[in-house]
Amino acid sequence: MNDAPSAEELLRAVERFLERDVVPRLEGVPKFHARVAANVVAMVAREIETADAHEQGEWRRLGALLESDAPCPPDRGVRRAGLLERNDELARRIRAGLAGADPWRAEVLAHLGRTVDDKLAVARPPRER
Repeated sequence: MNDAPSAEELLRAVERFLERDVVPRLEGVPKFHARVAANVVAMVAREIETADAHEQGEWRRLGALLESDAPCPPDRGVRRAGLLERNDELARRIRAGLAGADPWRAEVLAHLGRTVDDKLAVARPPRER
C-alpha cells in the first residue's frame, strides 16, 4: 500500500487545481480543453473510488442470474476476466431467447439498469459547478 496521498486524493487535487486555478484564467479553446482535462481527471478518480463496489455488485447480480455461487475474486484482474465471461454467458442466454419471459426477464432488465447506472455514476460530470 502506498503512503498518503492516495491516487484518488492526487487526482482530486489536480481536478481542483484545474477547476479553481487554471480554467478561470483561460478563454476560448484553451479553457474548454482545461475543463475537459478536469473532467477526465474527475472521471478517473470516480472510477478508482467506485470500481470495487461496482464490480462486486455486478458479480453478485450476474451470479444470481446465472445461478452461480462462485465467490467474487478479490484480485481485480481475475474479477474483470470473470465478469467478461459471465457477461458473455448472459448474452448467450439472451440470444437463445431465455430472457423473453418473466421473472428472469425482469431480473435481467433490473441487472442491466443497475449496471448502466453504475457506469453513468462514473462518467457523468459533477452537478455542482
